[in-house]
Amino acid sequence: MTPVLSPREALASPWLTVRVQIALGLFFVVAALPKLVDPPSFAHMIYNYRIVPGATVNLMALAMPWFELLAGLALILGIWTRTSAALVGALLLVFIGAISLNLARANAIDCGCFDVTAANKTPEERLADMRFVVLRDVGMLVMVAQILWAKGRADAEDSAA
Repeated sequence: MTPVLSPREALASPWLTVRVQIALGLFFVVAALPKLVDPPSFAHMIYNYRIVPGATVNLMALAMPWFELLAGLALILGIWTRTSAALVGALLLVFIGAISLNLARANAIDCGCFDVTAANKTPEERLADMRFVVLRDVGMLVMVAQILWAKGRADAEDSAA
């Protein structure tokens, strides 16, 4: 008979944590690839947010996809898990903040999350997409929290043993 796990044990189970790591890692690898292939389009997307100084837009367009790719691969491969999960969490917080700021401004932008090509959407459609992206990113933050909590708990158990 299979033992019944408490909710805390279930959330910290290696079975769940590995699957969450792989799913989150895949999200970030898939999101990074079109940006790596077309940095000028991604730079245009960053510029449209109207948050960062113009001089840093190109640097961000070149660096950010590599952070996404490397953090995603690290999660998938199970190496530097806490560090890569923390990096993904920090990126998600930046993304949520940037999109929320533009939602508050009613600046209808294409987020540039998975596709850096300009879509022919109305401003209302783009604003609706932005609201969905914020919710999706909050969901991914929950995934980051699960990984960090499970890994922290496993480290605490290892040091106690």
